[in-house]
Amino acid sequence: MEFRPCIDIHNGKVKQIVGGSVKDEGDCARENFVSEKNASWYAKLFLEKGLKNGHVILLNSQNSAYYEATRTQALSALESYPGGLQIGGGINADNAAFYLQAGASHVIVTSYVFKNGEICWENLEKLAQTVGKEHIVLDLSCRKKDGAYYIVTDHWQKYTNVLLSFDVFDSLAAYCDEFLIHAVDVEGKQNGIDEELIAFLGSWNKIPVTYAGGIRSMEDIEKIRKAGEGKIHFTVGSALDLYGGTMSFDEICAAVKGEKDEENSKDQS
Repeated sequence: MEFRPCIDIHNGKVKQIVGGSVKDEGDCARENFVSEKNASWYAKLFLEKGLKNGHVILLNSQNSAYYEATRTQALSALESYPGGLQIGGGINADNAAFYLQAGASHVIVTSYVFKNGEICWENLEKLAQTVGKEHIVLDLSCRKKDGAYYIVTDHWQKYTNVLLSFDVFDSLAAYCDEFLIHAVDVEGKQNGIDEELIAFLGSWNKIPVTYAGGIRSMEDIEKIRKAGEGKIHFTVGSALDLYGGTMSFDEICAAVKGEKDEENSKDQS
């Protein structure tokens, strides 16, 4: 189990927002926190703490007036922690290699793979051939509708026709190194995790999965550890003290390090 920190960038600033509230029109979002520090500062902190595979997310679309400012922030984070961060937001087969060369360990992809509500296998094949599955994270963030979890795209505003299922996981896992799954209905609200979704993810466990959404306490992290048998990674956003919340960044780092040290000692004995 690993703590995967995040650097979400919107309108050129590091922010925490309420899930699904980003609107391309007017570059609007419901904000939980706007940082006075830049993305590079956070990247250097994560490097210092030895936290790998954190997520740098560009929340502006490419036709936004703020896109270049957001992109500049993202590139500065990659430069500050080469090989230690994943990047997402408008990634496709044409620009993925650029971001890897700029220092990203993986590219995080959603909308390019899910077109018109379906999985675009042609785009997925092209992406995997371009950069290799070992550098791809598929974002399968979801919302619940009619009792089922559907993958959502375009800043979590559009439902696809793709339900989360073991068959879907099995098929997509052949093209990527990890899954990133935000529980969008609880994302950014600090009202607790989606335990039903976590239990579902924990019963699969064939490639690494990172869960995000609603984490507000160490007890929530412990629930994720138990449900996923230590195999589901997690990210904390708005609840983190780095982003104006109450959860201690240092306490989370220490807890995860202690658990990893304990696992290593068991393996050696």
